Amino acid sequence: MTITLSTLLVFVLGTAGVVGWLTFLRAPDNAPSAACGAEPTRPRLVAAGASMTQGSLGADWVGAVRARHPAYEVVNAGVNGNKVADLLARVETDVVACRPAAVTLLIGTNDVRDDVPPDRYRADLRTVVERVKTTGARVALMSLPPLGEDLDAGPNLRLPAYNAAVKEVAAVTGAAYLPLYERMAGTLRQAGPRTPYAFSFPLALTVAAQHHLLRRTWDEIAASGGRMLLVDHIHLTDRAASMVTDLTSAWLTGKP
Repeated sequence: MTITLSTLLVFVLGTAGVVGWLTFLRAPDNAPSAACGAEPTRPRLVAAGASMTQGSLGADWVGAVRARHPAYEVVNAGVNGNKVADLLARVETDVVACRPAAVTLLIGTNDVRDDVPPDRYRADLRTVVERVKTTGARVALMSLPPLGEDLDAGPNLRLPAYNAAVKEVAAVTGAAYLPLYERMAGTLRQAGPRTPYAFSFPLALTVAAQHHLLRRTWDEIAASGGRMLLVDHIHLTDRAASMVTDLTSAWLTGKP
């Protein structure tokens, strides 16, 4: 019995370790450290942001853009847990050094969650955009998705101030504005009452295990918890990720 319990414990801990690595520690495909040391042979699109961009917890919209636009080398500069100040700290190595032709920015969900003052968020985001634009790259800013699917509760009550900052920075810097929040909110409002924000790291790990070990789709996992667009109240389902892919693709090609 002792051997059996010990074996079970090793299995459980090992499985949790694998899921944790796949979800939180694994570098995304074609990260800046792998991609940006060499001269580009195709125009580079750098997708900069946090975990929604990294795509190891929730659907990988960056990979979908890569598959749809083979004329571009698509670099995934998403880092789990980043706030806009973190992106500012690494903008030289992870964006500018890549010599991008185009850059998308989806960053700020963690600023909302951590109550970073909107004015500070706005200032840091503007600094990031202005530095990136000195490279000559086209820049697009995405509005921040809802936090939880109840648009009238929880962090979504604070979200408008941050999305107003995104729109303002896009306007003053000449960057494009991609209305991700607006598209997701329209879908959620049509669907009727939705679940409020209730993210937790145990939930995120459980969601990740269902995907990486049981091979369930992000849409299937979300639906089992009564959600539509946010697999764990933050990260994107396949359906939500397709909205990001479509917005990015339309911007890249100039064909809305």
